[in-house]
Amino acid sequence: MTERVVVVGAGGFGRETLDVIEALIAAGASIQVLGVLDAAPRDADLDQLTKRGIPYLGTEAEWLSGATGDERYIVAVGAPAVRRRVAARFSDAGLRAATVIHPSAVIGSQSRIGDGVVITSGVQVSTNVTLGDHVHLNPASVIGHDAVLSDFVSVNPGAIVSGNVDVRSGALLGAGSVVLQGLAVGAGATVGASACVTKDVEAGTTVVGVPARVQNTGDGS
Repeated sequence: MTERVVVVGAGGFGRETLDVIEALIAAGASIQVLGVLDAAPRDADLDQLTKRGIPYLGTEAEWLSGATGDERYIVAVGAPAVRRRVAARFSDAGLRAATVIHPSAVIGSQSRIGDGVVITSGVQVSTNVTLGDHVHLNPASVIGHDAVLSDFVSVNPGAIVSGNVDVRSGALLGAGSVVLQGLAVGAGATVGASACVTKDVEAGTTVVGVPARVQNTGDGS
């Protein structure tokens, strides 16, 4: 049975998600891309969709009003908080999220992968890893053994999550960042690009640098 999928997000990650789907189709998967939804697409993004022959379907609200209920959706929006809100709207409408994994990704044994997950090219996921719903793993990211990434986590290109790390809901790991063995990154936290996390990161904070420290807000706090 062919899986009919809409991609939410016309930006860069949305088009990277389309690349994942196209690679899966080329490998024999039975997927039909219905098109892309976006509440406020840029002209440049719409032009890129036109060049690759992918229909722009309008806003989420417009499309959901006519959905039949058998479609699957992928929220290809990089910001975890926005992704959570969008996914809730689709879930409330009775639709189920699709998970897509690029054929070049390596997935270790005994891994558990939730709904709405996007795993792009060159990703390495080790053994006994848990990925919650709507997790994004960007190109060339590495997830170590026994790591747990909760719902709506984003791991940007080239980031490394070491073994036994706990990355909690809605956290974002910047490009090239490293989280060392056995640590926790709190819910909604942001790890800056190229930062090296050497101790637990508190929820809602932003850490940068090597070793990673809480970012100075400039207001004395």
